Amino acid sequence: MFTGIVEETGKIESVANGNKSAIITIIADKVLKGTKIGDSIAVNGVCLTVTSISGNKFTADVMAETIRRSSLGTLKHGSKVNLERAMAADGRFGGHIVSGHIDGTGVIRSLEREDNAVWVEIETPDKLLKYIVEKGSIAIDGISLTVAKLTDDSFSVSVIPHTGEETTLLAKKPGDIVNLENDIVGKYVERLMNFNTSQKSPFDNKTDRSTNSKITMDFLAENGF
Repeated sequence: MFTGIVEETGKIESVANGNKSAIITIIADKVLKGTKIGDSIAVNGVCLTVTSISGNKFTADVMAETIRRSSLGTLKHGSKVNLERAMAADGRFGGHIVSGHIDGTGVIRSLEREDNAVWVEIETPDKLLKYIVEKGSIAIDGISLTVAKLTDDSFSVSVIPHTGEETTLLAKKPGDIVNLENDIVGKYVERLMNFNTSQKSPFDNKTDRSTNSKITMDFLAENGF
């Protein structure tokens, strides 16, 4: 599990492309301290397993499903990436719950400065936009950010100078692809509300015909959701 607080930006040293997968080598510093083979590091928001470490570099495998779901397939030598180690049990929870499992990608529509901040608008497909709420959390390339505006086909965030300096987001330009991970709470609520209670239980051969769920939109509204 991650928090969306980027620890540093690394640089892609090499990408070895397979038929549908890839092996990437990343130059880093902070995230390698205390890291062992088998540990998890979020690369632009994608949870990857460290397969080797050599000096200030680490290697990770990228499977075909990850290539399909994320922007990692566009990485090349010299690309900058956001890096975060998995959260330590005694660490501060500075962002929000980020799993490192990308839901899909969006496309940067515009970047517009407003005083000390920069507005970033991201065009987003409906299947992801339905989980995004104003003032809710979203992970963009692994960065925990607050949704400030919503339209029918996009959302916007306002990026403060510190976030701009510590991540790759403001180095992007209109048309660039970014990885998006929705707040996990919304996905679980939708699953619970739409679960078919007549389907068989995965734990036995009996059919579960329990009473329909009492979780409704009215119930959620009454309880502050």
